[in-house]
Amino acid sequence: MKAMIINSFGDSSVFNQVELPTPEVISGSVLIKVAATSVNPVDYKIRNGTHPNLAPAFPAILHGDVAGTIIAVGEGVDGFKVGDEVYGCAGGLPSIQGALADFMLADARLIAPKPKTLSFEHAAALPLVTLTAWEGLFEKVRELKGRKVLIHAATGGVGHIAIQLAKWAGAEVYATASTSEKQEIAKKLGAKDTINYKQESVADYVERITNGQGFDVVFDTIGGENIERSFEAAAHYGEVISIQSGGKESYALGAMHGKSLSLHFVFMLLPMLRNADRQRHGEILRKVAGLVDAGQLKPLVDSKHFTFAEVGAAHDYLESGKATGKVVLRK
Repeated sequence: MKAMIINSFGDSSVFNQVELPTPEVISGSVLIKVAATSVNPVDYKIRNGTHPNLAPAFPAILHGDVAGTIIAVGEGVDGFKVGDEVYGCAGGLPSIQGALADFMLADARLIAPKPKTLSFEHAAALPLVTLTAWEGLFEKVRELKGRKVLIHAATGGVGHIAIQLAKWAGAEVYATASTSEKQEIAKKLGAKDTINYKQESVADYVERITNGQGFDVVFDTIGGENIERSFEAAAHYGEVISIQSGGKESYALGAMHGKSLSLHFVFMLLPMLRNADRQRHGEILRKVAGLVDAGQLKPLVDSKHFTFAEVGAAHDYLESGKATGKVVLRK
């Protein structure tokens, strides 16, 4: 099979197309003919060596998100058959090679039937970011219905999904963005109001939107200093969800204590890394497919698409910060 691999860490030029043996299906797994994948920040951070402990062995096939068609089913797998169209986040990590190839061997517990109303390209945009948003909103925090929820980076991968899921759950949703165009997208996704964080301070928008009381839940998708801004935006007894440290290793927690805040971290890759509780991801993705097909959730996909052979350019584009929503690659 053809595969885009890296043999060392570095910039986007380290990708090379090579011929590798097609994986053989094993017990508990399925073999997927890959149709599409998408780029997540963790993919380029693995590639550039920021997270070498998360990389598959060289020659490494990166990318976790996959959409495609099952061509072989391993012993002990129930619920899937040859010809099924599926999606999931199932590789690109130690001991589990990724989706940047003609075929991908995937643990059947990590995948689900693809939403019927989506193309392979749009389905491939969903898994990692949706699993992250779902864990943060529905497994970490208390009831969302009727609560004021602030979501940072409205048109980012996790942010645009979190807006829709929180709205579906009955929350009053607000979102930050960097441009008026992205603010409009956030409103179309379900945000009641938006904040241009370049033009309005945290204190100002907390006063404007909440009369100075703060938000019940703040979803930080950025990390770094933005976690502390999230503390500032949160209400007394509020909850802050964060999906990454952003490179900062220490935080001023006095604001948390003063408001009696709860801080939740989400590390969506753990089931794959620890080979534990993987079936939870498949179960969530089945629920997500139902929401998509019911018109309650849709991926925001950047208008600029790439082929697998252009994966280096796709990484550069996402790293540039110019993308709106997810960057997708198709075969």
